[in-house]
Amino acid sequence: MAKGSSMHQDTLVIHGGEYIQEPYGSLTTPLYQTSTFVFPDAETGGRRFAGEESGYMYSRLGNPTVNQLESRVAALEGMEAGAAAATGMGAVSAATLAFLKAGDHVIASDCIYGCSFALFSHLFERFGIHVDFVDMTDQHALESAFRDNTKIVFLETPANPHLRLIDLTMVGDVCRSHPQVRMVVDNTFMTPLLQRPGEFGAHIVVHSATKYLNGHGDVVAGVITGSAEDIHLIKMTTLKDMGATMSPHDAWLIIRGLKTLSVRMEKHCENARHVANFLRDYPGVSQVFYPGFNDHPGHELIGRQMKSAGAVIAFELDAGYNAAVQVLNKLEMIRVAVSLGDAESLIQHPASMTHSPLSPDARARAGITDGLIRISVGLEHVDDIIADLQQSLDRALNAPHAKLTAV
Repeated sequence: MAKGSSMHQDTLVIHGGEYIQEPYGSLTTPLYQTSTFVFPDAETGGRRFAGEESGYMYSRLGNPTVNQLESRVAALEGMEAGAAAATGMGAVSAATLAFLKAGDHVIASDCIYGCSFALFSHLFERFGIHVDFVDMTDQHALESAFRDNTKIVFLETPANPHLRLIDLTMVGDVCRSHPQVRMVVDNTFMTPLLQRPGEFGAHIVVHSATKYLNGHGDVVAGVITGSAEDIHLIKMTTLKDMGATMSPHDAWLIIRGLKTLSVRMEKHCENARHVANFLRDYPGVSQVFYPGFNDHPGHELIGRQMKSAGAVIAFELDAGYNAAVQVLNKLEMIRVAVSLGDAESLIQHPASMTHSPLSPDARARAGITDGLIRISVGLEHVDDIIADLQQSLDRALNAPHAKLTAV
């Protein structure tokens, strides 16, 4: 049976979705690590492939462990159904290409993950799909970008890497004036616990499940949620035929990670608040991008659209690229790595790493400078995170007088 939406989300991360009837009474979700499934007879196999009978056939087409994850994330997002992909970009690709053909038009936010940008600006154009990148904080710019052949509006909020916030209610209202359009939102930074885009008009919500949903740095995966009709189409076309489906073992790991999502997000967000305050007071840090600050553009969306500011922070160094590299190289505990949402605090340089697929002009338009650093605040004790940042900044910027802000 499906575990209902009347449950609190803290409970849904443990009990949400379809319950697998496991004959031996296993408490945890069984790992069905199999490529294919045995039919009791030839007629059954024929009926299943003909769509006349439900049941499993081949793990690329469906797997009980994977389906458990799909239904749980869908329940968390308040959506009807889910589809699991091999990577976050597999999810983005499948969720968009399923509804596009040559000659169609896409509107995308002008500040998105670098590989999403590369998919839209390079690969889509090769197949005759045109993409316009628009500042979606500007309602007039968004409205002006629509064409008769627009089929997808794609955005992230908070936007990667400098946490620009987009009003989902506004975008949803604009999209409703264009019934042929699907609004697709990448909700990786927030998770369903902090933001549910479907409540504001999103038709499809995607995640890099590599990040917070798994939370332990040992999986690459993606999840798509939406209406049962849209998810069925995605599963039976772009996921099935392009093959970017999730392995049962990865699904099993993410299900395990989801059980602690609520407590992890609370700690991530609390740590991030203290780290952001420290960085804001530090000499040589010219700007801190953190939605929790009252002067962050769109801050008023917290409480209305978002439950919290999240746990990703970006900050700008006056001294530019060389200083940014030195700060990263002098860290002792915090790991220099892309990705986010792991127990470990991770730090990276967007211009040369995650957003290097963008041209210099595109990075400039998105506000991604050579002095910008992004940190995913982890679960370590916050005093240790701040101490490591301070010693690194002190050494890199020659500012030993900087004051340590304790909790």
